[in-house]
Amino acid sequence: MDRRARHRTPAARRQVAAGYALLLPSLVGVGCFLLLPIAVVLWLSVHSWNLLGPIEFVGWSNWRSVLTDRRFGHSILVTLVLTAIVVPVQTALGFAVAAMLARRGRGGTVLRVVYALPWMCAPVAVGVVWQWIFAPTGGALNALLGRRVEWLSSATLALPAVASVIVWMNVGYVALFFVAGIRAIPGEILDAGALDGAVGWRRIRWLILPLLRPTMFFVLVTGVLSVFQTFDAVFALTKGGPDHHTDVVAMRLYSEAFEAARPGRAAVMAVVVFAVMFVITVVQHRYFRDRTSYEY
Repeated sequence: MDRRARHRTPAARRQVAAGYALLLPSLVGVGCFLLLPIAVVLWLSVHSWNLLGPIEFVGWSNWRSVLTDRRFGHSILVTLVLTAIVVPVQTALGFAVAAMLARRGRGGTVLRVVYALPWMCAPVAVGVVWQWIFAPTGGALNALLGRRVEWLSSATLALPAVASVIVWMNVGYVALFFVAGIRAIPGEILDAGALDGAVGWRRIRWLILPLLRPTMFFVLVTGVLSVFQTFDAVFALTKGGPDHHTDVVAMRLYSEAFEAARPGRAAVMAVVVFAVMFVITVVQHRYFRDRTSYEY
């Protein structure tokens, strides 16, 4: 490699230098906003700090306390249950909405914008609106049902209520990707399938869904990552209650880092959550790797 570098012409060297110069802004961005924060989190995970006093090295003490903390384990379980509710429902509804929006006709663009509006709104503002809708007294939903239901203070209903809000926010976002995927399918393939009897549900099952696997993989991966990062809506609706039944990992990280002033423990939790998300993403990738074709 060094020998080749010595024998490069001045023009080739200038070309290589220009390439590195064009990469420099991206490299700086990756270093400052990805690698440096990861290094800081790993460094914090072995230190104790109350955000005001001196920083002390504590070794693996934070790791031992976090890995044996039942509340943190409970928050991971709550997040996994929330993911199991939200991701399949928003994916199915997003595909159903996309199947309607993909039809070319008047008003299609307006409808796509309308469906995407909840995703574009501030999650805290959405949470405040839905808190009023779910309010036991004077709430819109209870007024519609004609009975009093404790949606956000019930240990049984709080997590499904939060899940429904997250689904409502994300359906339009998911639908836009499915619309793009459906419209990218060549019409010749669909016409050939129709000649072979692939109409209605058969067309969806045997043609559209298999060809949408790259889009499905992206939607599922980003959906899982999005749920694991959910904080604003949960904070506005329940603040992790009642009795920690909606205490997702993002809420637990916030509580440890800022309310309890233990960023070292929060850093350990962040590393553990990253490991869980990494494993889930690898499993999804392995499943779709041999079942996905990127060429029509």
